[in-house]
Amino acid sequence: MTKILMIEDDKEMAELIDEFLSRHGISVENYENPELGLSALNFKTYDLLILDLSLPNIDGIEVCRQVRTKSDIPIIISSARSDIADKTACFYMGADDYLPKPYESQELLLRIHSVLKRFNKQPVQEEEPTYIFTLDENRHEIQKNGELIYFTNAEFEIMAYFIKKQGFVISREEILTNVESINYESSLKSIDVMIGRLRAKIEESPKQPKYIISIRGLGYKLINE
Repeated sequence: MTKILMIEDDKEMAELIDEFLSRHGISVENYENPELGLSALNFKTYDLLILDLSLPNIDGIEVCRQVRTKSDIPIIISSARSDIADKTACFYMGADDYLPKPYESQELLLRIHSVLKRFNKQPVQEEEPTYIFTLDENRHEIQKNGELIYFTNAEFEIMAYFIKKQGFVISREEILTNVESINYESSLKSIDVMIGRLRAKIEESPKQPKYIISIRGLGYKLINE
């Protein structure tokens, strides 16, 4: 499995990247504190570093410089800073790629593959992800670990939408807009009721959900691994 060190102080973004890359056979170990990230590089082996620039205590460009004094690990800069001077400094310090924020997760994956292919002279071998919930739209079926779950039509459509958008945060408004069996004029509270019904069918403990989790102030997210 490809192992990535990430130094990123945006915890929520780091979690989303971790969840996405894990589905493609890539493990991510993130440090919000750059000093801890640099320390980890001394004691652990990684295949690649994803580095933010706007970090607490040490600027990312300086982190890049320090990394290059002791390691030839490939470095992808992931930053909202778009000034050409920052980009120039990063490449001067030894970065291998620069990915401006915001970006699609799929683009990050492609950049990782490209950098590692150049560095190792061989493609990254992805592991086939294993999902807990599977959707068969033709049969109108959803299974959990191979066992069929029976839903009402509305429940099925909401769960199907979660599976299609697995790993991403979905707002209540998005559900109202994209699920045909839900009347757009329905209240946001009715979505919470539907989520409760889904949890009752898929969770071992509906009051402590581990599959459909709430993201405070944003909505819900399906964990499907």
